[in-house]
Amino acid sequence: MSFDIEYPESLSRWKLFVKWLLAIPHFVVLWLLSWAFIVVACIAWFAILITGRFPRGLWDFMLFYMRWSARVTTYATTYQRDEYPPFGDAPYPVRLDLEYPVSLSRWKIFLKWLFIIPNVFVLSFVGFAAGIAVIIAWVAILLTGKYPRGLFDFVTGTYRWAHRAGAYFFLMTDRYPPFSLE
Repeated sequence: MSFDIEYPESLSRWKLFVKWLLAIPHFVVLWLLSWAFIVVACIAWFAILITGRFPRGLWDFMLFYMRWSARVTTYATTYQRDEYPPFGDAPYPVRLDLEYPVSLSRWKIFLKWLFIIPNVFVLSFVGFAAGIAVIIAWVAILLTGKYPRGLFDFVTGTYRWAHRAGAYFFLMTDRYPPFSLE
């Protein structure tokens, strides 16, 4: 999986106060789509069990949802972009790509939830640190109009790791996510 966010040279100071408000329509649609995401993941579980393959249309929907969610998160939650995210899968300076698997392990679908626990445990601490980094970055943006590059890279790496873990947990890949921000 690859996940990257283009680093902005400058960010709006006043948008910091309203991004969450402007993103409410996205949050509503994504919340509704999250129910479909869960249903699709359940259907995919059975499809993988029976055929050893993730149905392409279902896989595309899940990747679509992950991309949209990543764009909204970068805009309204981590403050890494000022451009309003598009509804759907239009171009945006956030890139999330995952190669479609030709086949998936039938037996791993029973254990992925267990295998991912160490990854999620460590990621929870890294995610907490990223949350603190976002707060520090918010203050820095307010004062300077710039996202400190080190904090930007750390937050981006944390979300990259989280997306890899999510793709593994939701059966989109058999490749175990590395304990890495890269």
